[in-house]
Amino acid sequence: MRSYGQYCGLARSLEVVGDRWNLLIVRQLLLAPARYRDLIEGLPGIATNLLADRLRDLEASGVIERRLTGTGNTVEYALTPWGAQLREPIEGLIRWSTPLMTSGPGTDTFRPEWLALAVPALLAARVGDRPCATIGLEIGERTFQLRSARTGFEVAPHDGGELDATVSADPAFILGLAAGALSVDDALALGLRIDGDESVVRSAFAA
Repeated sequence: MRSYGQYCGLARSLEVVGDRWNLLIVRQLLLAPARYRDLIEGLPGIATNLLADRLRDLEASGVIERRLTGTGNTVEYALTPWGAQLREPIEGLIRWSTPLMTSGPGTDTFRPEWLALAVPALLAARVGDRPCATIGLEIGERTFQLRSARTGFEVAPHDGGELDATVSADPAFILGLAAGALSVDDALALGLRIDGDESVVRSAFAA
């Protein structure tokens, strides 16, 4: 492991997770434990040998661990309790990134499941109590559900349950709403579509 040679918490943290791809691997494992091939699919652009090197380094540092899946014959990677504590700084970086996201994806790859980490992080920073509701988020051909409750927000794949409303939009609009950079009226004018109880959507994304 490379060392900055500095007795500083930030320097030592960066020695563990500062290499390229490391925090994105952690992002994927914050969504759910994953097999090697799942990580390759969820990290477009990473070379297979580099992923293997990064996983080995993160495991040696105690950030991740390997374990057998329920079937007992397939290895998956998961965060250790210490590694899972990276959720807070990663959510802070997501909130800090808001000005960098306003231009939209351009030619960059986007995967809808990344919203599962970003949207709750953005909403939690600026939203107080909201009524309990479940809002569908249609992104391309996939539907996720945003649950708002007194304890916070959660985004997950739609479980087939009843939705109070459904929002169909470009991912940049969803992020803009969650960050407070767009109002619901702004997003509607740009092409966002709401099916169901519009008041629930306005309440969830209110500034």
